Amino acid sequence: MQKAIVTHFDDIEPTECPCGTTRRAFAVPENTTATIHYVDISTDAKTHYHKKLTEIYLILEGEGHMELDGELHPVRPMSTIFIPPFVRHRAIGKMKIVNIPVPAFDPTDEWFD
Repeated sequence: MQKAIVTHFDDIEPTECPCGTTRRAFAVPENTTATIHYVDISTDAKTHYHKKLTEIYLILEGEGHMELDGELHPVRPMSTIFIPPFVRHRAIGKMKIVNIPVPAFDPTDEWFD
């Protein structure tokens, strides 16, 4: 049986990612269900996709666009985005977001064209 996990984003070291920097909570080998990331989007996020992961974004701060398979969608605080596998995506603009990958984030499932 799994146990509950409590973590604090300010205790997690930031890691570079295609979008800027991220702090990944619950990213432990025994957890395969889901993770939650606090992401600081840089203005030069790289287009990428995942073959297994679905991602859910919640914009917390900033405004800009989400590019989804080449189509631009305006986003602002409290916008949410559902990104299924194989959808090429990137954020455009400086933002802070929460990202929930399902299943749990796998760094080998980041793909670039």
